[in-house]
Order: sequence, then structure tokens, then C-alpha cells
Amino acid sequence: MNFDLSEEQEMFCSSVERFAAPIDVEARRKLRKSEGGYDRARWESLAELGLIALAASEDAGGMGGSPVDLALVAEAIGKANAPDPLLEHGILPALLLDRGGANGVLETVIGGQTIASLAWAERAQRYSLVAKGTKAHESGDSFTLSGEKTFVIGAGIADLFIVTAELDGATACFLVPANADGLEVRKYRLADGSIAGELKLTRAAASAKLDLDPGALAAVVSDTRLYAAAEMVGLGQRLLDDTIAYVKEREQFGVAIGSFQALQHRLVEAYAKIEQSRSMLYRAALTSREDTAAWQHAAAGAKAFIGENIDAVAREAVQMHGGMGITDELAIGHAMKRVMVLARLFGDTDTALSEYAQAA
Repeated sequence: MNFDLSEEQEMFCSSVERFAAPIDVEARRKLRKSEGGYDRARWESLAELGLIALAASEDAGGMGGSPVDLALVAEAIGKANAPDPLLEHGILPALLLDRGGANGVLETVIGGQTIASLAWAERAQRYSLVAKGTKAHESGDSFTLSGEKTFVIGAGIADLFIVTAELDGATACFLVPANADGLEVRKYRLADGSIAGELKLTRAAASAKLDLDPGALAAVVSDTRLYAAAEMVGLGQRLLDDTIAYVKEREQFGVAIGSFQALQHRLVEAYAKIEQSRSMLYRAALTSREDTAAWQHAAAGAKAFIGENIDAVAREAVQMHGGMGITDELAIGHAMKRVMVLARLFGDTDTALSEYAQAA
């Protein structure tokens, strides 16, 4: 099998590298401390590269990228340790809006004019996609939503929320503008410095209902799990590269600590974990979508395996750097905290592994 990247794939990965290159640790810290935790002008520049359009089909005005294409871009984002929320505000909303038939809104998301975020999590529901506490009420051709959502990533910069709610006993997806009457947002920071929030909806008017059934929503979540795993693979590579460079420079007892055999063995183990994770990623990305159950099974397995192994790599990197490794003074700290968020997105390792076991 030929694992060489195509010319287009090489181009997209190179575009990510060039785009992320000017953002050093200090610039990243300032970006995270800004209002909303991100910069809208930077988001529009990212959209101009076509990275969001890659997630949408050609019929919907996108570029129709394959799962492998998107996984490679997500991995490149991770390797660059970029602060750009391409996964949660680009790929995920584009997939939902495309498959939900909201092409008009999708166009503005692809262009970077609209930042959208999925609001699905509810208290006491763990990682379940089933909406129980949020209800949708239909009145003619319009809908109003009441209930609460938690862990809404990017709530600080979102213009539009894609909210899951119960309608006629099933979970449906609705579009709710951030400035809608009856919508309150309480913001807070996540471990990686991004701003999430909780939504309180009191008969908030929805602008549209997506044509997505629970099965279609679950399929998009499986896609997102895979791309989160891909970004973690890239982050793992960055963590390893930075750590190798550090142990070659840091001296103890008059020699570089990288000469210590014990550290060399641990770094080799970290390298093996990353390569195994990358193999698992490509295996899942190349799984046929014709068998939906097999595809979701593969995505859950990849998320569980990669999340556990890259988390282990991150901890090794921090330990070898010492106490400063966990701070925001080094790229290591930023990368580890991003891994912590991604490893728990749409299910932590135990949840994903449980789903994988049930499907086996």
C-alpha cells in the first residue's frame, strides 16, 4: 500500500505549517488571554486557506475532502501546536450543516464570517448525545428551545449555536443565534485556555432545524472523534520533538541528560506510542464508510487508543522538562493541556473503549 501523500495533501499540510509558524509561545498566550480566547481576523485568514471548506461536500460549496485529508490537516494543526480551533469551529460545524442541509449558513461558516459551535452536553448525562433536559417546542413553522447545555466549546466567540434538543421523543438539532432572545451564556476557561460556556435557554427562538436524525448526528461525532485523535497524534509528535531537543541541551553532572540510558529508553517508548497511534489513526481513517457500524467501531477504538497513549507521551515530556514543563512558559505545557481537552471530547478513553468493546 502506498502511504505517500498526494500533491494536494502535501499542499494543505504545508499551508498549515506556514500559517501556524509565526505563533510562538508568547503570541499564543496573548491570543488565549484576549476576549473570547481567540482572534476573529485570524479565523478568517484560516478560512481563506480552504481548511474549513475541506470538510464540506462539493455540492454544498466545499472542497469534498476525504477522511484521510481531514485527518492529515488535523494532525498538522497538532504538530504545529496551533491555537486555532479548526476541529470544533470548522470541521464539526461544517459536517453538521452540510449533512443537515443548511447550505446558506454553511457558506458563511466556510468563509469564516460565522463561527459556530455545537451545544450537546447536559449535566448528569456524561457523554450521551441524547437530549433530555433541553426541549424543543414547535409552533407552526418555528421552534423555541428551553433547557440548559454545558461544556459548549468556544462559547466565548461563537456567533451561532447548533443546539440538540428533544422533539417528539427524538434528539434533533437546531440553529440558535448567539444574540437570540431567551439565551444566556456563562463563560469559563478550559484547561487549554480556550473559553467554553454554559447555555441557558428560556423559550429561545431557533432560526432553523437541521435535517439530522440521531444516527446522522452520531456519525458526525464519530468523524469528529477521529479528527480529534489525529490532532493528538500531531501534538504527540510535537511533544516528542521538543523533548528530544531539550534533553540534548539540558546538562546534569556535566553531561547532557539525553545521554542517560534510562531517559533514552523512555523516549524510545514514547516514539513507539506515537507511531502506533499514527498507524491506528490511518487504519480508522481508511475504514469504509459503507458499513456505518464498523466505521464508528474503528473511530471509537482509535480515539481510545490514541487518547491514552498520547496522554502518556505528554506526561513523559513534562516530567523530563521538570516543573516548568506544565506551565504556559513552554510549548510543552500548551500541548499537554490541549491533549487533555481533546482526549475527553465526545467521550474520554473509558467511554470510547466501552463503545469499542460493545461493538466488537
